[in-house]
Amino acid sequence: MRRLPIALALTVLAFASVRAEAPPPDWAKVEAETLQHFQALVRLDTSNPPGNETRVIEYLKQVLEKEGIPYQVFAGDASRANLVARIKGNGKKRPILLMGHTDVVTIDPKKWVDHGPFSADVAGDYVYGRGTVDDKDNLVASLMLVLMLKRSQTPLDRDVIFLAESGEEGSPDVGAQFMIDRHFDAIDAEYCLAEGGGVVRRAGKNLHANISTTEKEPRSVELIARGPAGHGSVPRQTNVVMHLSNAVGKIAAWTPPLRLNETTGSYFRKLATMSPPDAAKRYRDVLSPDPKVSGPAARWMLENEPEHWSMLHTSLVPTILTAGYRYNVIPSEAKATFDVRLHPDEDQSTFLDQIRAVAGDPSVEVRWARDRYRPAGASRLGTDLFTALEAETKTHYGVEVLPTMSTGASDKAQIRSKGVQCYGIGPALDTEDAAKGFGVHSDQERILASELHRFVRFQYDVVMDVARAK
Repeated sequence: MRRLPIALALTVLAFASVRAEAPPPDWAKVEAETLQHFQALVRLDTSNPPGNETRVIEYLKQVLEKEGIPYQVFAGDASRANLVARIKGNGKKRPILLMGHTDVVTIDPKKWVDHGPFSADVAGDYVYGRGTVDDKDNLVASLMLVLMLKRSQTPLDRDVIFLAESGEEGSPDVGAQFMIDRHFDAIDAEYCLAEGGGVVRRAGKNLHANISTTEKEPRSVELIARGPAGHGSVPRQTNVVMHLSNAVGKIAAWTPPLRLNETTGSYFRKLATMSPPDAAKRYRDVLSPDPKVSGPAARWMLENEPEHWSMLHTSLVPTILTAGYRYNVIPSEAKATFDVRLHPDEDQSTFLDQIRAVAGDPSVEVRWARDRYRPAGASRLGTDLFTALEAETKTHYGVEVLPTMSTGASDKAQIRSKGVQCYGIGPALDTEDAAKGFGVHSDQERILASELHRFVRFQYDVVMDVARAK
């Protein structure tokens, strides 16, 4: 009579052990299914503008319903919906959020010669199509993760949330901003994984992984020169084209102060340990508090490694000039637009005054072209998730992680503004592809199917490290 409870307890413990040690996924089947969903998603034209991201949401709904995975759909615009699916854990830890955006940048159809922009053609192990590396790779990896978790019934200490969001390519008011303003309770989490990083490959060799922990803030600035119109045959000192051109030249040549933060300091210190002696010295020099040491290193980067220079400074790049309508008429107004990427530590309350001082022309108005829409913020380097990212990167790719400040922008900014520790990840990409016209936002896009599959396994293992019941 006394042995029965003991036997029963042993049975329960054995059952719990079996559940905790759920068998690994059948990766051959996972890869076939990943490619099937990936091609289907790439074939849906969600170019933003106009977006039409609900096309993707309808596809995801069918997949999730077939698996019995509950979901919620949130939309301020019926054609631009967002979807949230949740795999429940036991609640011992706060959730982890996986994000993938469903919109893509627009295309020039004349540039897609061999493979259509929404063909999802497979050729030579590459999958071709708009969105293959921005961001339907992250989207399908997150989809596959929740499918695998549901099928395996692996016990979890935290909920795993999948957010398929719209509007990342410049209209977060229908996507990330809409979700944090109106439905943050559906995605509230301790951690977040999204786009914005990846493994750097050259000549087929993995070099290192960039995991973004913070990013620069995009805000465009307009310069407007106004004055009297006149006949082009008579030179005038009030010529607005002349005033604007002089101001643009001065601002474009201006170097804002060099700034470091936790992420960029760690980035350059680690990069120095992985680089040849001459490059290592430059990476150490930019960390020096002495401008006589850091200045020359930064100037060298501006000429030779502009991406690294941009990680250290607020950047101002003139992108649009508008003036005049006839060659023989001096216009009364001329306007220039700068793409400004603000360092997270930039004092924006005084920044326009600094630009005005550099321009040195009171006849030129300097103003923000739009309100702030991607808040600054950073994620910590000492978290359990970042440790898991470092370990699994070493396991799957055999390289070290560089914590990175992205010079571009992403919706991680909105999520970080709510206190979520958000990290940017992605598959391995060849540096040579950008020069060939296959990079992010380029004339074409492609990804190696083998690297997509490796990324799915990498993300699965990372999430298991931090979410599986211990």
